[in-house]
Amino acid sequence: SLKCLSLGAVDYLAKPESARAPGAANEFRRELVEKMRALSETKARVPRLAATPAPRAVSPIPTAPLRAGGTKPQCLLIGSSTGGPRAVERVLLDLKPALSRIPVLIVQHMPAMFTAVFADHLQTLLSVPAREAKDGDAVATGTILVAPGGRHMGVVCTGGKATIRLNDGPPENFCRPAVDVLFREAAAVYGASALAVVLTGMGSDGTHGARFLTKAGATVIAQDEATSIVWGMPGSIVKAGLAHEVLPLESIGRSLKGLITGAST
Repeated sequence: SLKCLSLGAVDYLAKPESARAPGAANEFRRELVEKMRALSETKARVPRLAATPAPRAVSPIPTAPLRAGGTKPQCLLIGSSTGGPRAVERVLLDLKPALSRIPVLIVQHMPAMFTAVFADHLQTLLSVPAREAKDGDAVATGTILVAPGGRHMGVVCTGGKATIRLNDGPPENFCRPAVDVLFREAAAVYGASALAVVLTGMGSDGTHGARFLTKAGATVIAQDEATSIVWGMPGSIVKAGLAHEVLPLESIGRSLKGLITGAST
């Protein structure tokens, strides 16, 4: 599936298994219909990784004001769904070598069988430690942790250190893992030192959690409509007035690097 995405596929859907619980067929049907509807309502664009095009103009959309001289980011949070794997790759590739300065927590809407492979793929692509998160994992600088499919990933402070907390709570926004869970818990742990990005994806997952982040003084960046496969999740952030910046995909990594290193972009 990841190879198909690299060749131009914009999304994927695991086929239902005969051993799955009753109602699985209805859930599969709902998800398939939603994906088809979302893709039919937008012009799909596949991000290119080979060359870096000239920066696009930022969309003239009202954004939340960035705090001058804000707190240095201590954790990067990324939420994405439809079209997300390629977008995540692009952002992290553009962010190197600043990846060594910050932990990265990713919630990508994926089935359980996909997330470990996706994490391994990121490690190979980026040459930095990346793995599927486990309950109790330390949130370590220079390490990428991907939320496991089928489980919510949050973060708690234990003994003065940030650690991963996984749970099997009910889906939020029909999603498990949900971006809202990560954002909400990270806001309580990191406050203004959290840095969040919401990339392409259908639905509105992440918006509720972004409210906690902005209230805590954290910075939230949303991908723009022109470069999103589906402008659902980032669009919801923007429409709620929670985005401090609305950027094309090819500009997000550079902006994050400037915020993380303190250098002008």
